[in-house]
Amino acid sequence: MIVLKDCLCVVRPNRSGSGHRTRRGAEFGDGKAGNPPEGNLSGVDIHIEGNRIARVGKNLPTPGGSRVIDASRHVVTPGFVNTHHHFYQTLTRNLPAVQNAKLFDWLVYLYEVWKGIDEEAVYWSSRLALAELVKTGCTCTTDHHYLYPRGFSRDLPGIQFQAAADIGVRFAPTRGSMSRSKKDGGLPPDSVVQDEDTILAQCEETIRKYHDPAPDSMRRVALAPCSPFSVSEQLMKDSAALARKHGARLHTHLAETGDEDDYCVKIYGRRPLKVMEDCGFLGPDVWYAHGIHFNDEELDVLAKTGTGVAHCPSSNMRLASGIARVREMLDRGVNVGLAVDGSASNDASDMLGEMRQALLLQRVRYGSAGITAPEVYGIATEGGARILGWDRLGRIEEGWLADIALFDVQKMEYAGSLSDPAAALLFAGYNHGADYVFVDGKAAVVQGRLVGEDEEEIRDNANRIAAKLYAKAGVDGWS
Repeated sequence: MIVLKDCLCVVRPNRSGSGHRTRRGAEFGDGKAGNPPEGNLSGVDIHIEGNRIARVGKNLPTPGGSRVIDASRHVVTPGFVNTHHHFYQTLTRNLPAVQNAKLFDWLVYLYEVWKGIDEEAVYWSSRLALAELVKTGCTCTTDHHYLYPRGFSRDLPGIQFQAAADIGVRFAPTRGSMSRSKKDGGLPPDSVVQDEDTILAQCEETIRKYHDPAPDSMRRVALAPCSPFSVSEQLMKDSAALARKHGARLHTHLAETGDEDDYCVKIYGRRPLKVMEDCGFLGPDVWYAHGIHFNDEELDVLAKTGTGVAHCPSSNMRLASGIARVREMLDRGVNVGLAVDGSASNDASDMLGEMRQALLLQRVRYGSAGITAPEVYGIATEGGARILGWDRLGRIEEGWLADIALFDVQKMEYAGSLSDPAAALLFAGYNHGADYVFVDGKAAVVQGRLVGEDEEEIRDNANRIAAKLYAKAGVDGWS
């Protein structure tokens, strides 16, 4: 048994982001000292048995032989859930040529670099992204890998699952796909797309091999055609049918930019969400990345159908794509999760930092009370867990999965902010690293370091492979 003793603050997020309508106001506290948001706990112990939270309460007896962690300095949160990422992009962060580019131009340039990705690049970029995520409190993540370069000989999803097992993270990747290259009016080069028969065959093989629908599974698989401008409508329809045949979920990029809207209207004669609706790519087993440019009627469709949205604030700012209408989504009951997005458009896999961005960006659009700290916790935990298909993940409650992060707030950068320790993690501080992280009841981070992993080895291999990738593409800028 693991015992977290005398926790300074246990975050009990509200259910925003979980398909529940929210109420702003007194429910979340009045902001005065001694009046933290309702539901948060202080001075309690948490007992972990196996992979579940066994007990939460004050002055619980400590069974003999337990591993005891003094949590009196710590804000204890449910593990964060990342609902959209592109792990391979960790190798192409901060490239000067696209630091100031918008999405389509950014993609066209980077595809010429990404087409050189090989098995080694997939493995080490995945380990790097997963390491950054877990060190910032993320215990469950997806990834959207849609590049399948010719000559790639190994089982690509298998490489990523091995990396996730090495780091110790709950992993629900999507098997992405692209079938439209430049010659078909798409953006990527021919060498990274596949024909649609091959895509469907490999998608089914991936589901059969790796998808585990058990309530406490460490592995799930979803199917994810890249975007409406990367595949045909028929592949969208066939992917939806295949996923539902096997009880898997569905994902794609949607409504990210105005250019995408223009493309869909020009090519399909419909807006992006209508294209998805006509393809059967809508419902409680579907979530979209970004969702910035939905109109009022489309937000109502999302709410009515239970379709989810992965909010990616840093990427949306980085590429100047716009501000997603998260406040209005939550008020309608749309299921919203949080995501760091690809590390070439963020350019980090910092989950706690992403929560701060979500807090601040909504206020740019909706005012100083545009979204509350408890609501941000809600979308970053239980909201994301529901999007990825876990029902008892994302809350610190008895019987729920023991995915937990501990952040030490008794440090200089939090001084003066502890009238509300939970909100302090979002409003204050400059180091987003967790002190301890537990995934499925097992320690993945202890005293700020990965358990059983050489962080310098991850760094050195990622830098080495990035330099090799740049050289292969003839890209300047590596020193």
